[in-house]
Amino acid sequence: MPSWGEILAEIQESANMNGVVDLDGLRRSYLNQLHTLTGRNVVVYATDWLEPKGPGQSHSITLQDIQGLMEVFKDLDKAAGLDLILHSPGGDPTAAASLVQYTRSKFDDVRVIVPVAAMSAATMWALSADRILMGKHSQLGPIDPQLPNPQGYMVPAAAIRKQFKTAQDECAADPAKLSAWVPTLQQFFPGLLEICSDAEELSRAMVSEWLAKYMFKDLVDREDLASQAADFFADTGRHISHSRGIPREQLANDLPALKIENLEDSPELQEAVLSAYHVVNHTLSLTGAMKLIENHLGRAYIKSAQQAQMQVPAPV
Repeated sequence: MPSWGEILAEIQESANMNGVVDLDGLRRSYLNQLHTLTGRNVVVYATDWLEPKGPGQSHSITLQDIQGLMEVFKDLDKAAGLDLILHSPGGDPTAAASLVQYTRSKFDDVRVIVPVAAMSAATMWALSADRILMGKHSQLGPIDPQLPNPQGYMVPAAAIRKQFKTAQDECAADPAKLSAWVPTLQQFFPGLLEICSDAEELSRAMVSEWLAKYMFKDLVDREDLASQAADFFADTGRHISHSRGIPREQLANDLPALKIENLEDSPELQEAVLSAYHVVNHTLSLTGAMKLIENHLGRAYIKSAQQAQMQVPAPV
């Protein structure tokens, strides 16, 4: 199969006399090849979060992404099902819920393809599918919510609750320690702990609901299995770090009910998926795009650091 470097060489070799490369044409060619192979609709949602171009850029899932989905779902055949290539660090869980709701209103059969990583809220999105296609190198991630602290950094909600509990226990055992904890505790505004608890419960509840409704729908004990899976992904004690990847083998061992397909089982499919992903990845690296939502027909919603733009297929 073409590697990352071989796809880059193909891009360089395709440059015309002026050094201009038709990245759009090459990318859409590979997306269409995947569609031709599977007979399914193909949509890619990818950001350049592994190689950000500068500060202040958002690669997160937001409600604005619904505009992109509306654009790329247009003219797709619902009966053909959907293959969603997902490469994202995550983002707003409530925005992900809106994307899931819209996606499932358009397609009864959804397969999420994870070429490298779908983390946090993107993991939640993946778990709303009927099945997930992963390679040995692919990973999902924990779904514990993150909240901004007064300095603007994202902090796990569970860590906030844990720190408050530590302060509470230490001060109860030795009131003299209260003065040392005051600067930290002053950052805990009223209602913060309830916000943390509600955010954690919301993530678990949404994932549990989607698993029971879609991936586990044919299982007798789907409600229990869905709840167990949601608890697994939300377990900060198990995963420790929010950015820690969960590989396919661990999912198979710990959550055997999950419907995970192995990318390597079909060399032809593996080549088509990774070739398409490599071209998408190079597009994000070589241009000013930070988010790309596109289908195999050539409809695209591309967000750069300056603005978002839509592209439609040229008439044949």
